Formats: sequence, structure tokens, C-alpha cells
Amino acid sequence: MLLGGRLPNDYDLSLTLMDSKGKTAVFKKRQQVKFLQDHIIAFQDYVWGDGEIFKDYKCSPGKEVDRYQEGDRWNILISLRETKNNGDIEEFYIERTALNGFTQPAESLQTEIRHQTKHLKVTIIFPKSRRCQRAVLLQRSRHQSLVLGPEHFTTLPDGRQRLSWETTKIKRFEIYTIKWRW
Repeated sequence: MLLGGRLPNDYDLSLTLMDSKGKTAVFKKRQQVKFLQDHIIAFQDYVWGDGEIFKDYKCSPGKEVDRYQEGDRWNILISLRETKNNGDIEEFYIERTALNGFTQPAESLQTEIRHQTKHLKVTIIFPKSRRCQRAVLLQRSRHQSLVLGPEHFTTLPDGRQRLSWETTKIKRFEIYTIKWRW
């Protein structure tokens, strides 16, 4: 079944590096979730990162009601503001800005798959004045790494560089990390 042209259980994550020093970055996440039990009133988001990682955190649907740190990860509890039941499908949109989070020559973006996911797409947009020099995808549980070649890079009309990687071969609880030098 397609929802608006998308597969159920899609997950899209994008990171836009707004400046060449890595001082401002915008994360956008779109995730479709199919609920597997009745009477669900909350959803959990999670983030990692350096710097001020919660500048302008927004989510839809729902409202952030709590956040706490667990190891290197922050967990965010989102009140759905309505009860979800088995079989319901919801599309979550989450956006946040990070300040001073990507200031090093080597950086990374990590994504953990906690829900059944059929399609994952990760995109990183680099500023025109500082392009990605090399990128590697790491899959933690498989102990695999893959150098992302030129087929993963596109120059946008405004001169910025886009790095994209996607897959439909997803293992639940896998952690995907894209490491890059810029």
C-alpha cells in the first residue's frame, strides 16, 4: 500500500550544513510509523551530536514533553495529543537546528533504526564554499564500511553539494553512520 506515493515505514533524514565553518546545521526528519498496539499516546525521538543540539526543536504531530540524556544519546518524549491504535499510520516531521556541531575537519551523522523500516534515505547538503572530500558509510551490526563514490554526490543548481545514500535492506536496531572529511 502506498501513502501519497511513499511506502509505509519510510524514513528520510537530511542534514543541511548552513555555513563553511559548521556553526549552523539544520536536521529534518520524516518518518512514517505504523502502530502495532492499541492505546499509544507518546512517541520517542532521539538525537546525538556536539554543540547546542536542541536549538528550535519542532515536531508534528505532537508536542515535546520531556528529554533526557542516556549515554551519548538524547531521548525526546513526544506526546501525540491523541490516542493511536494498532494499524494506525502516522507521519512524523521533526526539525531542529544545531549550533557549533560540525566544526571539525572530520564529522559524522548517525541514524539508528528502532522501528520496522522499509526504505531509508539519508541526505547531507554541504555549503558551496566547503565540499565533502570523502565519505564512508558504516553499518555497526554488520561491521561493514562502504566508501560512498561519485554516484552518491550531486551538485545542486545553487552550487551546494548533496550527498545521498538510501537502502531498502534494513535491519531493525541497525546504526548507520556517515563519516566525512570536508
